[in-house]
Amino acid sequence: MTTTSTESTPSHQATNAVERVADRHLAVSSAAYRIRNHALNMGEVQGQGYVGQALGAADILATVYTDQLRYRAEDPHWEVRDRFLLSTGHYAIGHYAAVAEAGIIPVSELETYGSDDSRLPMSGMSTYTPGMEISGGSLGHGLTIAVGMALGLRHQGTEYEGRGARVFNFLSDGELDEGSTWEAAMGAHHHRLGNLTAMVDINALQADGATNTVLRTEPVLEKWEAFGWYAQRVDGNDVGALLEAFDNAAAVAAPEGRPSVILCDTRVGRGVPLLETREKAHFMRIEEHEWQICREQLAAGFEGTASA
Repeated sequence: MTTTSTESTPSHQATNAVERVADRHLAVSSAAYRIRNHALNMGEVQGQGYVGQALGAADILATVYTDQLRYRAEDPHWEVRDRFLLSTGHYAIGHYAAVAEAGIIPVSELETYGSDDSRLPMSGMSTYTPGMEISGGSLGHGLTIAVGMALGLRHQGTEYEGRGARVFNFLSDGELDEGSTWEAAMGAHHHRLGNLTAMVDINALQADGATNTVLRTEPVLEKWEAFGWYAQRVDGNDVGALLEAFDNAAAVAAPEGRPSVILCDTRVGRGVPLLETREKAHFMRIEEHEWQICREQLAAGFEGTASA
């Protein structure tokens, strides 16, 4: 009988590690492209909406759902699932696209977005949509709920494959204007919620204008660090940087420890040049003839990146 050696040399290990990183990057990038395409298709149903935010946050959502979150698509209420809390209810269009990519809802259901009797209202509601853990939209409340949920899960102590459930909270830079956000940040550190990871979409835009003209929150990284969090700041449209940041957060995650926050600088309308430069981008009105142009620009950009 012929035998072959299974010994792995350092060079083989290094090659395998590089290939794994490349595979993860491709999986997330591809999912982000599909999330953006879904968001455009849903936006076309209404002719307007928070499409720009969905495009900007797609890489973050794809990283979480494709690479980080523990869940069972066939059982959205699985007891030891990780929880993803969408604090920014108006980002629901992007979140629906992500949960469809995850298999939690059918992709075909996205066509009902914002329609009467749909499970996909324009602002996310937990009572309607599988995979929607909270009803967001009253900005500043998401992190407070996440703190209570992370604390409760730790007290329950339920584990699967050696670890308990983690809580991921998505919030916006506009929510940093809210005192309740910082009260929650202080509470998370006090209770040593190492099972909590927050991600902040810093797109520098609010309904009333540029974020820094409404209320200046910089230097935001230093603020989170002062509140006792493990804080990182990355380009939120750079998949490689996001993977590294989430891996770093996972490495320090524990039932008791420092909570983590990933500050993600993003661009509204990312991937569609027509929308990246549009004024009044918080709630976009897109003309009927522009939707196909948007899809074509998105496809051209993705194909160019994939072939680079």
